[in-house]
Amino acid sequence: MFQSTRKPQTGLGSAVAMFEVIYHSIVRSVRKSHNNAFMAILMNMLQAAIFVMAFYVMFSILGLRGAAIRGDFLLYIMTGIFLYMTHTKSLGAVVGAEGPASPMMQHAPMNTIVSICSAALGALYVQVLSLVVILFIYHVAFTPIHIEQPFPAFGMLLIAWFTGCALGVVLLAIKPWFPTFVSIFTQIYQRANMIASGKMFVANTLPSFMLAMFDWNPLFHAIDQSRGYTFINYNPRYSSWEYAWWVGVILLMIGLMGEFYTRRHASISWNARR
Repeated sequence: MFQSTRKPQTGLGSAVAMFEVIYHSIVRSVRKSHNNAFMAILMNMLQAAIFVMAFYVMFSILGLRGAAIRGDFLLYIMTGIFLYMTHTKSLGAVVGAEGPASPMMQHAPMNTIVSICSAALGALYVQVLSLVVILFIYHVAFTPIHIEQPFPAFGMLLIAWFTGCALGVVLLAIKPWFPTFVSIFTQIYQRANMIASGKMFVANTLPSFMLAMFDWNPLFHAIDQSRGYTFINYNPRYSSWEYAWWVGVILLMIGLMGEFYTRRHASISWNARR
């Protein structure tokens, strides 16, 4: 008699309850890096600003500014840095989400889909907020910026986020089985994308033998397409946002199937092996 009965809910009520759980999980995921949510976001902004300044100094010292697209040089760097950080941060957030053997899964409203959605949306929220604040400060304090097609350019940011989340779901699905491999692969992939993402050059200037080294990467296509939408003087010929989109869809489907299989075979004792 001490058990509470759950009242039947309509489809809309279930959706609202699910979104409420996801919202609270997003807040929890944002506060993971710091107890203060504002400080967590500020640290991400500082990291993005340091990345931009480091690449600006490197391009200036090496004399590579002439190889960039005609237009705002800092905006050229930002189109690469922001998409790279969004991709890698979303990948890391999804891989680090609560798995099926996590103690959080013992709470009735919580499940792995909520955990994955909250980690992905939390990463997107922090990255988009950092992007808006940094661009606003640069626009107001330094020089007015002009983005030729802002909405398609933002769409490329979403594709970079989506592909990072999709790969993160695949790695999350195999993480309980091979935790060491997933940890090493995630670090290698994030470091390799410092170059493989193509944020330091444009695809139109690459010879064919070098282009084949990068066009497998969906992030490379998203960054190159974003520069085509950002600058009026650049028309990407060797990249396609459709490729990045379909790679993300395929990875997400594989990841969800793997996550479903892992969830059915999950065991609390797996935590003792980590």
